[in-house]
Amino acid sequence: MAEIGFYHLTRSSPEQALPKLLGRVLSLPARAMLLCASAERVKHLDDTLWLSQDPDWLPHGTPAGGNADLQPIWITTEDTPAPNGARHLFLLEGAESAHLDQYDRVFDLFDGNDEASVQAARNRWRADKAAGHTLAYWQQGPKGWEKKA
Repeated sequence: MAEIGFYHLTRSSPEQALPKLLGRVLSLPARAMLLCASAERVKHLDDTLWLSQDPDWLPHGTPAGGNADLQPIWITTEDTPAPNGARHLFLLEGAESAHLDQYDRVFDLFDGNDEASVQAARNRWRADKAAGHTLAYWQQGPKGWEKKA
């Protein structure tokens, strides 16, 4: 079973929150896969991560221009077992994966300023809990992430 953290974004966008979270994964050292709901988000994150300044180096690739097994971070819309061997999965835009059991840690980032996104996250929480995963709920606070459950 995976350890799934729900990350309630209230003060930033996924593009602003991801670099530090990904930096922590890479420092383990470990690999990550980002599962997006749209090709547009994949392209946007690809561009955004190259411009990250904290940390300033987030090596990554996408199906459009990268060899997955060489990439510490893989950004895709394809829900397959991580082609880069990642044990950390980031779910964005409400993306869901049928392969949660293949990851040690899952980060489900959702927009706390959008009620539909919050409700969808609640539904995923219930489904993941029923499936037997270990869950945690993190919310952005004034000083950073605060564990609420």
